[in-house]
Amino acid sequence: MSEVEVQVVFPDGRRHAHTHGHASTNRRRLSIVLLLTAIYMIAELLGGLWTGSLALLADAGHMLADVAALVLALVAVWFGARPATPRKTFGYYRLEILAALINGIGLVLISFIIFYEAYQRWFTPPVIRGVPMTVVAAGGLVVNLICALLLHRDREKDLNVRGAWLHVMGDALGSTGAIVAGVLITMFGWTTADSLISVFIGLLIVWSSWHLIRDATNVLLEGTPAHINLAAVEEAIMETEGVSDVHDLHVWTITSGREALSAHVIHAYSISQPNLLKELRAKLLDRFGVDHLTIQMETADFEDETIHFCHAGTACFRSGRE
Repeated sequence: MSEVEVQVVFPDGRRHAHTHGHASTNRRRLSIVLLLTAIYMIAELLGGLWTGSLALLADAGHMLADVAALVLALVAVWFGARPATPRKTFGYYRLEILAALINGIGLVLISFIIFYEAYQRWFTPPVIRGVPMTVVAAGGLVVNLICALLLHRDREKDLNVRGAWLHVMGDALGSTGAIVAGVLITMFGWTTADSLISVFIGLLIVWSSWHLIRDATNVLLEGTPAHINLAAVEEAIMETEGVSDVHDLHVWTITSGREALSAHVIHAYSISQPNLLKELRAKLLDRFGVDHLTIQMETADFEDETIHFCHAGTACFRSGRE
């Protein structure tokens, strides 16, 4: 019985250099988007205080969610470039997840404040400057569209960029709502539209925050990543020539976009371990995107019969075993 850890590495310097260049480009674009979003978040905050618009204040709160998401994306890129140490064998990847959980909870609290203020204003509508409110909201929409354009090209290649792009698009929807409220107030004097749009934006914040909290909690509990079907992983391993059984199969997330897998694989004597490991590595990376593998190879007459218990929240699968 032998235990082998398999990781995807770059076989030549050119490909490695290309990866660093791609990460550097993403870091620059995320930094630009973060700067634009943070500046206009402050502008919407001041604009909301000046015009008396809760919708603008709520949209500033939504932009705060974007800033938090962008900071997390940059943290992931930065920490991803740091090497592991003997005391931190996985580096500091989980700091991103902890920050995501704290940010998610904080944003939910902000949305509750928005809901309470909208309730108060529904019964005592304040005086709202509709024209400047609309102008400020339109500026926010322009900034959001510029940011979305910067992130659009790489959103399918990088999970962090995709998450930031989704946040920006959600905020563009919030800015559009604030524009609609501003137009209604300017043309018809419907100040209640401000409260209604504020509730709508608050719900957007709750929606994005809930996903943030749920995903962060699942990672901390070492749950199976949502995009990976554990039964399909087991089937892919079992259908590999030379594999007779697999047990103690775990798949979990180390940090955003980086999954890990460990398993015990029983193989036939006739198959070469290095060849089998090579095939399993290629298959699991190609089908499921898992690039950090620890596979313990066993034979039928020398199988690890130790009882293994699943940790709380960890995806564990024992094929054909009780």
